[in-house]
Amino acid sequence: MNLGDTGLDVGIDLPPNGSRRVVRELHRQLRSAIVQGRLRPGLRLPATRDLASALGVSRNTVVTVYDQLLAEGYVSARGRAGTIVTEVLSPVLRPERARRARGRELRLSPSWRIPEPLIPTGERTDRRFDFLVGIPDGQSFPSQIWRRLTGRAVRTASRLRAGYGEPEGRAALREAIAGHISFARAIACSAEEIVVTAGAQQAFDLLARILVTPGKTTVAVEEPGYPPLRNVLTAAGAKIVSIPVDDEGLRVDRLPATAKVICVTPSHQFPLGVHLSLARRRALLDFARSREAVIIEDDYDGEFRYAGKPLDALQTLDHGGTVFYVGTFSKSLFPALRLGFVIAPEWARDALVAAKQLSDWNAPLVAQETLAAFIAEGHLARHVRKMRRLYGERREILQDALDRFCGDRLQVIGIGAGLHLAADAHHSISVPTLIDKASAAGLAIESMRRLLPSGRRAEGLVLGYGAIATDRITDGIRLLARLMKQSEADGRRRSDYPVRQ
Repeated sequence: MNLGDTGLDVGIDLPPNGSRRVVRELHRQLRSAIVQGRLRPGLRLPATRDLASALGVSRNTVVTVYDQLLAEGYVSARGRAGTIVTEVLSPVLRPERARRARGRELRLSPSWRIPEPLIPTGERTDRRFDFLVGIPDGQSFPSQIWRRLTGRAVRTASRLRAGYGEPEGRAALREAIAGHISFARAIACSAEEIVVTAGAQQAFDLLARILVTPGKTTVAVEEPGYPPLRNVLTAAGAKIVSIPVDDEGLRVDRLPATAKVICVTPSHQFPLGVHLSLARRRALLDFARSREAVIIEDDYDGEFRYAGKPLDALQTLDHGGTVFYVGTFSKSLFPALRLGFVIAPEWARDALVAAKQLSDWNAPLVAQETLAAFIAEGHLARHVRKMRRLYGERREILQDALDRFCGDRLQVIGIGAGLHLAADAHHSISVPTLIDKASAAGLAIESMRRLLPSGRRAEGLVLGYGAIATDRITDGIRLLARLMKQSEADGRRRSDYPVRQ
């Protein structure tokens, strides 16, 4: 018997009424459903009267079974909230399930046995001081304007003929993006060169599909660099080569002659924060042209620069059709929007559009229409100007606090740009110990080590200032300084080694 009408979507097969086994069988089957996870923790069980009616048994039978499950800890009684499935057994069951599943990952393609992505997912409310990387300030976003434009987009969508959208993106959005990057990044392109994607991550995935021949294509990536990009390329079957980064950015002289795809963050290297010097930009473009290679330029936070004259994007300097420029609105607006874009050379655009269509056909219509209006009406430009001032103030406060409280243990590196800064740690600091202590104290920070290929060693921190309130930065760094002193003893017991190549 299926109990979908009661909200309990699980099959129950009971002996005939009058059998002494009814209570025992109902208890056994409900308990098995809980243990196996078919009835998940937090699920509210049907009222005893409703379940009894659905099963054709007496209410006393169901009450007896619920009482037994309650006594055994499988459910809890929460007054008006009803009878709730508990999570008491899950810690016990997980090791057993893990043992049964051990080795089954070998069924996966080797390309998919990859590490977890860098950027955390989900919401956490237990962080007193949130210095996580890649998270913009959501409190300052003009939500009312966005809601108004979304309502207009919904009304527009309701008048359109039902069907799929354009894989390359709505014309209005592509036109708006072309105008925005011309103003914000001095990049001249037409709407026809732009392909709208579900954020930068999908852009990387689509480019890997059209540029990588599994097992053959050599792809050069920065080290340290952005792990999700490396993971996408690994999954596509690329032969990954890590290229070191110094104060002028990617070491172009270390690129292997076999490299056919080169991935760089030239405007604000992730995570070290340096920019690719003009001399190296020219050398990189010369390398790509002479060896018929291509460049993927990730301009993930290029709008936010606080000091110095910005250098031209590689895409602007490219006259040979070698650069794929990847942009995103995750930092300037919010990550959950999941809209980005690629400016593709003419020879590759059709392949990129076809890959987009195979992937998800098209980006969501309402989100595209909303963003197009948000850009066209000038809201994005105003928001970026506002946030540039706010983030610039936070960066100054953060750098000042690091100098005051951690100057003898952390050395800030990089330039005045983006939503994070990096710092090399003194060899006396055990960064893994520091990260654990910080997490326990409600201080969210990121280790440089997670941004390196497995087996490499480096000690340093990456501190984001997008999500933390301005007035909490100094207190957070004071706490970090205290925790660093506590972890110093652990650091003295390990050998000294260089922070970066």
